[in-house]
Amino acid sequence: MFFSIIIPLYNRPQEIDELLHTLTKQTYMQFEVLVIEDGSVNDAADIVASYADRLDIKYFVKPNAGQGFARNFGFERAKGDYFIIFDSDCLIPEDYLEIVSANLFEHQLDAYGGPDAAHQTFTPVQKAISYAMTSPFTTGGIRGNKKHIGQFHPRSFNMGVSREVYEKVGGFILTRLGEDIEYSIRIHENGFKIGLIPAAKVYHKRRTSFAQFYKQLHFFGRARINIYKHFPSELKLVHFFPAVFTVGLGVMLLLNVFYPPLAYICNFLFLLFFLLIFFHAWQVNKSIKIAFLSVIASFIQLFAYGLGFIQDFFKRIIFKQS
Repeated sequence: MFFSIIIPLYNRPQEIDELLHTLTKQTYMQFEVLVIEDGSVNDAADIVASYADRLDIKYFVKPNAGQGFARNFGFERAKGDYFIIFDSDCLIPEDYLEIVSANLFEHQLDAYGGPDAAHQTFTPVQKAISYAMTSPFTTGGIRGNKKHIGQFHPRSFNMGVSREVYEKVGGFILTRLGEDIEYSIRIHENGFKIGLIPAAKVYHKRRTSFAQFYKQLHFFGRARINIYKHFPSELKLVHFFPAVFTVGLGVMLLLNVFYPPLAYICNFLFLLFFLLIFFHAWQVNKSIKIAFLSVIASFIQLFAYGLGFIQDFFKRIIFKQS
């Protein structure tokens, strides 16, 4: 099987350098790489060119239109039997393509997704963010998990679709705000088989600071409402959890100010929740520092997502604004 690896890029030359380096180490080498520079000011032309003698690589520049349409640009020019999408902030284990190839042949998957994990070289903040996005105590825990809720929807940091899927379903119709979930729903609706490949993990850096992470998760909360506008049945009870957490936090703060006796119950519940996160993160990462940072990251993950969800829930569903 010949793979086309498609990577949208926007002002992140250092990230693409690290990602391309990991692709040179693959044990399965039947692939091409298409880097789509999506209107960047700080481009990666020289960096990509430096890999021309080690990878079958092509570099394209287009006006900025967002990652979904940048991927479509790559789909239109790809030569592979199967298209694999990575975000530029991923590192790829050397046996990734070998694992994917074996699973696709064994299970006859038309599309797939894989989980993400923290690399040993990540900073403590990056490892804490990775924990928050994969923890069983946050909504991140339902992604890349065998026990996911409802249909499995691959995420575009680690996702693959066959050429047959692309030729029948087309590409992304949204460029951001949940574009990968919308795409996978259409793949399901067209009768194609989608599966999780648990061993096909990538090391996903996500954001390098809590401020960037907050902005990203606020965006994700809004994206869930955007998906609801296209597919109302895809809004599940679990998606309200961050919003309930955010509202509960506000109620707790008000009770502490105006009715302290009742606030003790809320305080205890929140304390218990964050202690569970702390000790679980400590067990996973074997580091007290990362465990402490994981509590902060989990708080941000739930609060920022919940705030974005509530914002667009009222704006787009209650008040019917565009």
